Amino acid sequence: MTAGNAALPGAPLTVAVFAEPVRRVGGRWIAAFALAWFGVWMAQLTPVQLLLPTQIQEQLRTDDWVQNVVAFGIISGISALFAIVAFPVTGALSDRTTSRFGRRRPWILAGAVLFAVALLLLGAQTTMVGIGVFWCLALTGFCVLTAALTATISDQVPVDQRGYVSGWLSAPQAVGTIAGILLVTILALGTFAGYTAMAVLLVVFVVPFLFIPDAVLLPSQRAPWSMRAMIDSLWISPKRYPDFGWTLLSRVLVNFGNAFGTSLLLYFLEFGLHDKHAQDDLIVLVLIYMVFVIIAALVLGKLSDVLGRRKAFVFLSSALQAVAAIILAFVPTFGVTMVAAGLLGLGYGCFLAVDQALATQVLPDPETRGKDLGIMNIATAVPQAAAPLIGAFMVFATGFMGLFIMAAVFAFAGAVAVSRVKAVR
Repeated sequence: MTAGNAALPGAPLTVAVFAEPVRRVGGRWIAAFALAWFGVWMAQLTPVQLLLPTQIQEQLRTDDWVQNVVAFGIISGISALFAIVAFPVTGALSDRTTSRFGRRRPWILAGAVLFAVALLLLGAQTTMVGIGVFWCLALTGFCVLTAALTATISDQVPVDQRGYVSGWLSAPQAVGTIAGILLVTILALGTFAGYTAMAVLLVVFVVPFLFIPDAVLLPSQRAPWSMRAMIDSLWISPKRYPDFGWTLLSRVLVNFGNAFGTSLLLYFLEFGLHDKHAQDDLIVLVLIYMVFVIIAALVLGKLSDVLGRRKAFVFLSSALQAVAAIILAFVPTFGVTMVAAGLLGLGYGCFLAVDQALATQVLPDPETRGKDLGIMNIATAVPQAAAPLIGAFMVFATGFMGLFIMAAVFAFAGAVAVSRVKAVR
């Protein structure tokens, strides 16, 4: 029996904890996994896209969009520093956890609680310092939760099913974003009510996954620990593990490219296109983006399993995002923006699903899956957090055209990087 193959719900698994899983996960596992990610993405991206920028604007009390974007970017950039530490450290600790509830579930629960409580407190903040502190805590909770949740793919899902299962990590991102924005706007929720709703829904959707069996690590199976050894383990030599290095670099570049193209979208509509209905039109764009992300993540993720190929899908999806950014740079109209949203969704949906599957196949050591995937997750969260600040300075210096050209360059560079991976087709 391998990890993830127990028949009794909630029963601990104590055999073959480091073995490569061979038995396919069923519909119950996938449904709980998808629901958890739906709650996670709603709680993380609704603040990024709507609640946090609005809260910052309310505190600054200025119509100067540059000040608003820079303030948003500074808070996001500081939170990225927390993510750099939280992801790999949480992953490393979960690799060594000997709880009778398993290695990952205690951290999933702890991360969800920290994330939800931080969001509740964030909604009550009336100073920029308070907003910054509690957003950093919220993002730390997000990192703790998702580092453990992502590791369950390598722990329990066989290689030939990972593209499809990773699609259920990716598709909820788009659905969660639009669901959160619609909930806040249609119900006209204020800042505190909006954050509260996200916190409650996060817990509601994550809880079912806590009843999924999780492999139990025995104390005798755990390697000796020292602080120096853990710190040293956070560095994975790209010379010794080149496929891991190229995959990590590709993920950093593509996620920066995507974040440059999407994180300032509300500001682009308001101040680039002078759209008087920017919030309503943002919903339209997110809907278009959502449809294509879902199609690409589920269909192309599954197709990559069937064909046994990952690199070609990641390369093409990265290039497609570059094309979408170029279109936005040179034809900045709302109609073209809708087309670009569709292309970006198609490219990013495919990238999210297939690249996640690819990442699980280039990990250096089965005993440190959580830590290694935590390092990989930095390449997703940090660009999303840091891009608004970098993007704001780019817009200030060159306008939105420069921002979108930069997005295209990063996305295409990511496509080139993944082409260097050798061990995975």
